[in-house]
Amino acid sequence: MSAMSHGHTGESNREGPLVAADVADAFTLPSHWYTQADIFQAERERVFGASWQLVAHAAALANPGDYVTMNLVGEPLLLVRGDDGLLRAFYNVCRHRAGPVALGSGCRRGFQCAYHGWTYGLDGRLRQAREIEGTGHFEPEAFGLVPVAVAVWGPLVFVNLDPAAPPLEAVMAPIGQEMRAAGFDLARVVPRVRRDYELQCNWKVYVDNYLEGYHIPIVHPGLFRELDYARYQVEPRGHYSKQFSPTRSAGTGAAHSGYGRYDAGTEALYYWIWPNLMLNIYPDNVSTNVILPMGVDRTLTIFEWFFQPGTDEAAVRDTVAFSDEVQQEDIVICEHVARGLQSASYDRGRFVAARENGVHHFHRLMAATLSAER
Repeated sequence: MSAMSHGHTGESNREGPLVAADVADAFTLPSHWYTQADIFQAERERVFGASWQLVAHAAALANPGDYVTMNLVGEPLLLVRGDDGLLRAFYNVCRHRAGPVALGSGCRRGFQCAYHGWTYGLDGRLRQAREIEGTGHFEPEAFGLVPVAVAVWGPLVFVNLDPAAPPLEAVMAPIGQEMRAAGFDLARVVPRVRRDYELQCNWKVYVDNYLEGYHIPIVHPGLFRELDYARYQVEPRGHYSKQFSPTRSAGTGAAHSGYGRYDAGTEALYYWIWPNLMLNIYPDNVSTNVILPMGVDRTLTIFEWFFQPGTDEAAVRDTVAFSDEVQQEDIVICEHVARGLQSASYDRGRFVAARENGVHHFHRLMAATLSAER
C-alpha cells in the first residue's frame, strides 16, 4: 500500500474516534477497510459471525423433515423442521471427517454424511457411526451435529452463529412495531420472485450506497421521478436505520410502467438492519435484500419480493422490472466506487451532513465493532 493511501485527508480525525460522533465533523472509514484481507476476515468473525442473518422462508420449512442448506460467509449450514415441530439449525458438517450431512433442500427422515455415511436424526443426534466398534472410548452423544441459534420473524427465518446472541425479537421488535403502525403486515405477503446479483465490490460499498438517497437524482432518474426527494429522510436508530419518502403522483410522464405506481403522498419505507439486511416496503409489496460478501472484492445481493396472495403476474412483473432497473444502476456505480477506493489518490472522504447520516451511522457501528482488533 502506498504512503498516499494513508493520506492527509483524515488526519484531523485521527486523534479521536475513527469515525467522529458528529456527522458534520466526521470522516468516512479509511479506504483500506474496503480492500484489505485482514479487515475482511475480522468482519467474517465479528460482524457476520455475531449477527442475525436472514437465510430462508418459513414456508420452505413447514413440515417435519423439511430442510434447506446454505453457505453463510464460508460456514455451511442446515435448517430442518423436526418431528416434534421445532425448527433447528446446525452446522452442515459431519463430526467424523467434516463431510456434508445434507445437500440442497427437500424432506428427509434423517441425514447421512455424503463422505462416510454417518447418520443423524432430525434433532441432530448421531444415530449411527459405521464400523465404529473398534474405536475406544467413543461416546455417540458427544458427536451430534453442532447447533446454531435459529429464530423466525414473520415469514422469515434467521440464524446467528454467536451462542450468546441477543434474541431475534429484541432486535426486530421496534421495526415490527413501526411497520404495524404504518399499516404493513409481513404475515399477509407470500414470496413470488428471487433474483441474485453478483457485484465486483466490497459488501460495504453496497451498504453505503443503500443508506443514502443523496445519489438518487444522479444515479436513478426513474426512482427520482417516483420519490419526493426533498422530503426523503433517514433516521438512524440503534442497530438499524429507517429511510422514508412520500411518493409522487401518477402521471408524471415517465415511460416505464413501474413509475408513478402510487397515489401522491403514499409512503415508501426502507429499513437497513445491521449489518446486511434491507427491507423495502411499498403498499402492495415487500422486498428483502441480503448482502453477502463472497470475498473482499466480491458481493452477492439476494433480492426477494413478497406480494399479497392473488397479485396478478403483470403487477409482479412491473414491480420486479422497476427494481431491477434501479439495481442495475446501483451495480454500475458501486463497481466504479470499488475501483476508486483502490486508488492511491483516495483515503477518506467527508459526509454530506444533511443527506448521509445513515452512512455515518453504519460507519460508526463498523468502527465500534472492529476497531478493538485494528
